Amino acid sequence: MTNTGKKTAAIHRMVMDKHVCPYGIKSKWLLERQGYMVEDHHLTTREQTDTFKEKHGVETTPQTYISDARIGGYTELRAYFGNPLPDPDKTTYRPVLAVFAVALGLALAISQFVYGMPLTIRTGEWFIAFSMAMLAMLKLQDVEQFSSMFVGYDLLAKRFVPYGSAYPYLEAITAVLMAGRVLPWISISVALTIGTIGAVSVFYAVYVQKRDIKCACVGGSGNVPLGFVSLSENLAMMAMGVWMLVY
Repeated sequence: MTNTGKKTAAIHRMVMDKHVCPYGIKSKWLLERQGYMVEDHHLTTREQTDTFKEKHGVETTPQTYISDARIGGYTELRAYFGNPLPDPDKTTYRPVLAVFAVALGLALAISQFVYGMPLTIRTGEWFIAFSMAMLAMLKLQDVEQFSSMFVGYDLLAKRFVPYGSAYPYLEAITAVLMAGRVLPWISISVALTIGTIGAVSVFYAVYVQKRDIKCACVGGSGNVPLGFVSLSENLAMMAMGVWMLVY
């Protein structure tokens, strides 16, 4: 590496006409953010990439070198700078919290636009409806994966498997109807039904059977534990149904 008095690093990454490695871009940015002068070596063909990997005894690119010592790929580089990637197997509430945060922001913004104030009764209604809609959207990305997890703990889906596949559609339709107060008897009936079944199922699985399983609430794509959040989702659905019935 060139001795310029600055911290230097070398990175070997794929930069081809039809493919630029995203982890190479992120590795280079991370090095520059840490104050390194980067010697950026492009691997412009598949043959160059394979030759580099064989020569250096590595299986992937990019590869970063600092002070002539190989650090590794993007994951290893982040760990080197004390910021490792999160454990993909670690339980997290981040997906659900993201849904609730965005739903609340939308509800507050629309209430401000319609009524001139962010906090109204409709804010609460929209918050629940938008949360339901976004959670349903996550489930609808892969209904088969969702239903496979759902039948593991939902009391009705265990006995009537098609309910597991129908649930995301029922939740989505109910959320849309509730958001606009359209066909309230349909939305109220469905919300009370699926919310009650869901609440009882979650309570039984978590607090009676003491099972430690993943929640299907975000469609099975996240490692969200079944428990309080899932129960709250179902209770909110029930509460919204009761509120609209009274209203």
